Amino acid sequence: MKVLAGMNGVWKGTAWTLLPSGEKKVITQTERIGPMLQGTLKVVEGRGYDDQGALVFNAFGVVSFNPVTRVYSLRSYAQGRAGDFVLTPNEDGYVWEIPAGPATIRYTAVLKQGTFREIGERLMAGAEPLRIFEMNLTRVADTDWPSAGAISPK
Repeated sequence: MKVLAGMNGVWKGTAWTLLPSGEKKVITQTERIGPMLQGTLKVVEGRGYDDQGALVFNAFGVVSFNPVTRVYSLRSYAQGRAGDFVLTPNEDGYVWEIPAGPATIRYTAVLKQGTFREIGERLMAGAEPLRIFEMNLTRVADTDWPSAGAISPK
């Protein structure tokens, strides 16, 4: 999990998603990310807010590594859906994909010098990738979440 340590912290910036109508919906996006269970898990919560400050998007994920198969996985919960997906770290981020019928949604993240950029693309055979999501965040703080506030035995 050390390869993903650069994700830890509190992040804030803008994101947009492409609606089925073709309109881009822009939001303020926040992410808080931290280790759990002695660093064997990475816990991620994303929140998106509209211009009035109302919560319009909330996602939760758990990244783990299986030492037997040597595979990272992401268990994701968002918009009433849940799924398990392979997450592939690389030298400056990661890639993960969601099968979506005849398409695949591919998310590619790059973390560099206090910035966190993730794009989502819809991939279909015979067509150019279509960007459907983009998030550009800046690291704003350290966090001791989710391990802070644990219940003491006394």
